[in-house]
Amino acid sequence: MKKNQALLYSAVGLAALFLILVAVNYLASLAAVRADLTEGRLYTLSDGTKKILRGLQAPVKVKLYISQGEQAMPVQLRSFAQRVDDMVREFKSVAGTNLVIEKYNPRPDSEQEEAAQLDGVEAQQLASGEQFYLGVAVTQLDRKQLIAAVSPQRERLLEYDLARAIARVGSAERPSLGLMSGLPVLGERFNPMTRQSSEPWVLANELKRDFNLRQVNMMAESIDKDINVLLLIHPRDVPESVEYVLDQFVMRGGKLIAFVDPYAYFDQQPSPMPGASAGGSTSNLPRLFKAWGVEFNPGKVIADVVYASGGGNRLTPTVLTLNRTAFNRDDVSTSQIETLLYAFGGAFEVKPADGLKLTELVRSSPNAMLVDNVVATVSGEAAMKGFQPDNRSRPLALRLSGKFKSAFPEGKPKDGAPAAKEAKKAAAGPAHIAQAAAENSVVLVADVDMLNDGAAVDIQEVFGRRIIVPSNGNLAFAQGLVEQVASGDALISLQSRASALRPLTVVREMEAEAQKQYFGRLKALEDERQKTLEKLQELQQARGPAAQAKGSAQILSPEQQAEIENLRKTATRTQVELKELRKNLRQDAESLVFWTKVANIALMPLLVALAGLLVALLRRSRRAAIANRGAAAA
Repeated sequence: MKKNQALLYSAVGLAALFLILVAVNYLASLAAVRADLTEGRLYTLSDGTKKILRGLQAPVKVKLYISQGEQAMPVQLRSFAQRVDDMVREFKSVAGTNLVIEKYNPRPDSEQEEAAQLDGVEAQQLASGEQFYLGVAVTQLDRKQLIAAVSPQRERLLEYDLARAIARVGSAERPSLGLMSGLPVLGERFNPMTRQSSEPWVLANELKRDFNLRQVNMMAESIDKDINVLLLIHPRDVPESVEYVLDQFVMRGGKLIAFVDPYAYFDQQPSPMPGASAGGSTSNLPRLFKAWGVEFNPGKVIADVVYASGGGNRLTPTVLTLNRTAFNRDDVSTSQIETLLYAFGGAFEVKPADGLKLTELVRSSPNAMLVDNVVATVSGEAAMKGFQPDNRSRPLALRLSGKFKSAFPEGKPKDGAPAAKEAKKAAAGPAHIAQAAAENSVVLVADVDMLNDGAAVDIQEVFGRRIIVPSNGNLAFAQGLVEQVASGDALISLQSRASALRPLTVVREMEAEAQKQYFGRLKALEDERQKTLEKLQELQQARGPAAQAKGSAQILSPEQQAEIENLRKTATRTQVELKELRKNLRQDAESLVFWTKVANIALMPLLVALAGLLVALLRRSRRAAIANRGAAAA
């Protein structure tokens, strides 16, 4: 009887628990309370996105095309597709009725698949030949922005891509972009130096597709008020009057993206010395940089052995092949860039002026130094001779944001014209702005060559058609900067989201430290070799001119032979030490990777097992205690 009652009570209890769980889940689904407990706050929208969504003046429609079903999408993509759906619902929760969400399941040969194709959403194909859809179309009236294929590789930029699409359809006109350049970015009909014409750069053609691109004269006395974004490329030999124009453009709220260069390889200038070879030109904005707390040496290029291009006799430490470790992975403009070709570029030293904030976008490794631009193109052993890194990285591209103050507190600089004429021009022009009324941002990059077609793309002629293939991320980087700045302050403030992939930063730090030791040992060997050669020279001079006159200068004394033997022994010993250093680095890195994988895979199951054993032991001890008390009572 008691056994049947116990079974009945257990069944009733389980049924009651089930009903309680169902009720709690139902009530929780009705509640508007959300909590994001992820480490990177993966499901929390940024303030910039919220500003865009709350500022919508008319409904925007978001069509979400996601193939559903067990066989419709690969297992590894289902969770990502769910995150896309969750992100769109988060947008809806902020925008309210001004954001209309429509979800489609484009099954094969269905009307929804036809709708996806009409909207331009692309079918993604599996290795088995099966197709699935994962794309977004954003529309308002006759304006449309398309994310044809949402890719897990852009997971960090998912919020940015959606917010940008919504912001663009909300604007009736394409944004205007001013281009001020000392180079023929838009092409030229006839170059008197080369006696040839030139096509527009690929960068210019790409920008024309998304922006109303307008050329601004390099010596312009003002910038039109309807230009809110200015792309400045290689301002070589500009006078202070042009810097003042740029200064006032920033003061009135204009966004400036400036590319300067200490050695523009693709802008060769004739040497003033007869018989000397031509060299790259330089550009700088000294007055503005000084006011912003930026130091830029137009006579120095950055040499970096970690990102150096080539090898052996072709090793060129001033031509950098930057990889993802050089980029700010938290900034939208650089989070998805994988590689940049940074040739003969410079570097900045920054101590931001009061009221300004620094964001480094691209930086060198600590194993770098500045070298004179007259030796920028030297490669091989000659480039490494005397290389001595100062163990600190430098920003190669950066963003300054905040309230800017004018670099010309006294007003417009005089150009030597009579005082009466100057006064008349000042009265006719706009009033001087001493300080910006609102926060603004300026982007600075210390290389111009990266934008040239020769460094950014491969152009081929195939069956009479001009095929352009990006050879690196240079154009994507430049376009991303322009796009981010032109999209408004809300998108500038938007950071890339956290990713589920966690790079082994400790391993990278170990590799960098080993490289530091490696080049330190190389420098020590070079110094020791130089000292030995100097001592050999002293011994040679000590033998006197008489011995040299007899033609015995080539005969080595015992002391010289001993010095040479010591040098050889030192070189051999150092090579052995370097081999041991590299061996230890590989072993430490492999060991760290192995134990990291063990911890990630086995740690949680081990903790659960230990917790289970602990609970079992506690229950057993409790039962034993109860049994002992019962026996004592009996």
